[in-house]
Amino acid sequence: MLFEYRARDVSGDLKSGEIAALSLVEATRQLRKEGLLPIQVQEKIQTASAVVWKSISQPRVRRSEVAYVLNQLAVLIDSGVPLASALDSMTRQTRNPSLREILHNLQESVQGGEALSGALAKYPRIFSAVTTNLVRAGEASGTLPRMLERIADQARRDIESRGQVLSALTYPLAMLTMCLGLCVFLLIYVFPKISPMFASRGLSLPTPTRIMMGLSDALRFQGHWILGACLLIALGIYSIHTTPWFRSLFDKAMLRLPILGKVISKLTLCRILRTLAETLNAGVPMLESIKLCSSVAKNVHHEQIWERAAERVATGQQVHVALQGNPLIPESLLQMIASGEQTGKLGHVLNRVSDYYDREVALAFKSAMGLMEPVLISVMGSIIGLIALAMMLPIFKLGTHVG
Repeated sequence: MLFEYRARDVSGDLKSGEIAALSLVEATRQLRKEGLLPIQVQEKIQTASAVVWKSISQPRVRRSEVAYVLNQLAVLIDSGVPLASALDSMTRQTRNPSLREILHNLQESVQGGEALSGALAKYPRIFSAVTTNLVRAGEASGTLPRMLERIADQARRDIESRGQVLSALTYPLAMLTMCLGLCVFLLIYVFPKISPMFASRGLSLPTPTRIMMGLSDALRFQGHWILGACLLIALGIYSIHTTPWFRSLFDKAMLRLPILGKVISKLTLCRILRTLAETLNAGVPMLESIKLCSSVAKNVHHEQIWERAAERVATGQQVHVALQGNPLIPESLLQMIASGEQTGKLGHVLNRVSDYYDREVALAFKSAMGLMEPVLISVMGSIIGLIALAMMLPIFKLGTHVG
């Protein structure tokens, strides 16, 4: 989130600007660390047009590029290269102009005496809140190279998980595209040739064929209106996709998908547990770690679970108690968390659990794709079969009439 602030520096001069932070308390804490005395700090309210423009104008940087840069920084710093010099080296090596500009700005900020975590926080869409907090923890503990390497490893895991999802969906999407293209071809170019054959003989078309002819006429003569309506619907969905009610509805639908719903839930839970493990092992306080978990969930229902858990932990409850009563949290996971809390090795336990969920997600994806393939083939075969039947019925009728 972005916050607007007014503050005074050590000389008493008034300063104002913007700062990125997870909460109002975190924003105030960052200002004080920078030697500023906050006078007024409030969340920046952005109009819908500003949000859209920001998403369009924001520099485009791939996650793989960020992971590579962080890993190289870890190697350079661990080799004894000063942080500013390491950033300068990465700036000269980077080909992406947007990332090069960001790295140059980071170098100038570090040379000006700002901590790397504070400089990264200025680019929340490139460096997540989890990354910023882990870097801050690494700076505080003197283990910045190791922390950067762990962040890069986690980024690579996320990229691999996303690649598995995309590769799993490529085949069904390709089949659906081919099916749709074939249906459109038959309706636009084949069906119009049937009607004149029957009209010349004064015969009526069978009901299935008349239905398909209606669809054919709609595509041929009203296709531009249909396309325009589809574009308007797409724009409408894009304009409301960030609203709370739509996110809640969409995320609930994703979790209730017949085959992929459980896979998506496991993938989300794996990401959350990995983040909680990394932040706890880095020395980030428990409450702050749980808040970060809600920010990486990317599903509003999982977010709400961890936000409520943070509120309960703030009152003194243990994590496994705070998470009880949620259908999206398996009972076995609660038992593992309770065991980790009792032994004082919660971070280690969560790392083991997230590794287990990684394997579970991979197996679940293979199983889901194995189930989806025959379902897709059956659905597409039925659609094409109905169209073929609608084409063949008038031919049979014509043969009967001639006979």
